[in-house]
Amino acid sequence: MAAIAEKLIVRAPEDWGVQPVPVERRALRAFDFAVLWGDLAVSLLVMVAGTLLVPSLGTRQAMAVIIIGTALGTVLLALAGMIGTNTGVPTMVALRAPFGVRGSYLASGLNILQLVGWAALEIIIMAQAAEALSDEYLGFGGYYLWIAFFGVVGTLMAMGGPIVVVRQWLQKFGVWVVIGASAWLTWHLIDRYDFGEIWRRDGEGGFPNFFQGIDLVIALPVSWLPLVCDYNRFGRSAGSSAVGTYIGYAVANAWFFALGMLYVQALQSDPGGFINALVTMLLPMALGWLALLVLLVGETDEAFANIYSTAVSIQNLASKLKVWMLALTVGIVATIAAANLDLVGYETFLLLIGGVFVPVFGILLADYFVLRGRDYAVEELYRQSGAYWYAGGLNPIAIAVWLAGFFVYALAGQPPWLLDHLDFISWVPTWATHIGGTLPAFIFSFLAYLAGAGLFSSMQTAQPLATTAEPEAGLPG
Repeated sequence: MAAIAEKLIVRAPEDWGVQPVPVERRALRAFDFAVLWGDLAVSLLVMVAGTLLVPSLGTRQAMAVIIIGTALGTVLLALAGMIGTNTGVPTMVALRAPFGVRGSYLASGLNILQLVGWAALEIIIMAQAAEALSDEYLGFGGYYLWIAFFGVVGTLMAMGGPIVVVRQWLQKFGVWVVIGASAWLTWHLIDRYDFGEIWRRDGEGGFPNFFQGIDLVIALPVSWLPLVCDYNRFGRSAGSSAVGTYIGYAVANAWFFALGMLYVQALQSDPGGFINALVTMLLPMALGWLALLVLLVGETDEAFANIYSTAVSIQNLASKLKVWMLALTVGIVATIAAANLDLVGYETFLLLIGGVFVPVFGILLADYFVLRGRDYAVEELYRQSGAYWYAGGLNPIAIAVWLAGFFVYALAGQPPWLLDHLDFISWVPTWATHIGGTLPAFIFSFLAYLAGAGLFSSMQTAQPLATTAEPEAGLPG
């Protein structure tokens, strides 16, 4: 009887806050990360991104762009995730090493703004698709009802935490139905449409060109960099977490980019109306409603990830708050935002913040893998006047390179949403604007930080400092 009662007890999920996850509690394996990151890469938003590659690129060119961009971008994602696995800390805490304890607060604030927005955007997309389904089969739209429903689902998943979501939801159900729906969409494309004719289509020129297309594809895995350590800190080993992250994300990202690119040509729809065209195509099909329903299931984990990581980023600023309480609050705010805000205009702001984070991770990877030799003194991440305190909690070199790296991103990429606000960059040579901004900004930040740190040998040889100061963010001891 006692054993049965014990099973019925509802236990609160483990909450390590921003403290390092103990080694014995790091339970996720390579397969777990492949499931998690594969499912996170499955998204209607990824399909929409794929539609932007054509008709400027031909189908074969677009496929090459998808493969190259996915391979490059996912390498960065897997490498950043290794930092979380080795240290056991979330992303915003890992940024304390190169930017300083207080310098990481700047990144946390920006991350909170973007993640709440992306969570609301995911809820809107799911509500729109569910509205089409319920209107077709139940006779009512219920848009705001669906917003509330998906807001609640994403919030509950975030309150449960990564291990619960991966082991109890994705592995047992979520990932398998998503794979089935993806396979059905692929078979339907090849069976119903003239795939050979689509495959032979040449490009019409314009934006994006080949290199801009690669930059566009890279942007998707790079967009997860501010979140990756929040989940990979639960991994058993850095090698297995990196392999699982890479395989899971790369396969799913390339698959859904390709589906979006191929379907927009098959349906002959405008990219702006692609979701409506896809829904219209799926609903009359015998299994179309089921495929759409499964895509909605696959979309819920994106809302979960954005809500959960927002809570963790807030904990970097206020470590004593519980993650489940923060997740509940963030979920409510994101749901209200989804019901009330014009996120079409907010999307420009989200893209701008995404560009801000590209140089951040050039700096982080340079600091961890080159300067520090993959060895962060984890206790020092939480101490005032410790090894990562620098000047009043800020590393001026990292901050300066961060600002310069974003400037490179704006100059090289000149994304349309930024051009209207930065007219003074029109002097940049045309060739420099045809390669995209992500890789130039990342490479510049990586090398510039190494060069800047080389001027100050103390940054290269910094060792943990003996200190009696109290922990800055609640680490025991």
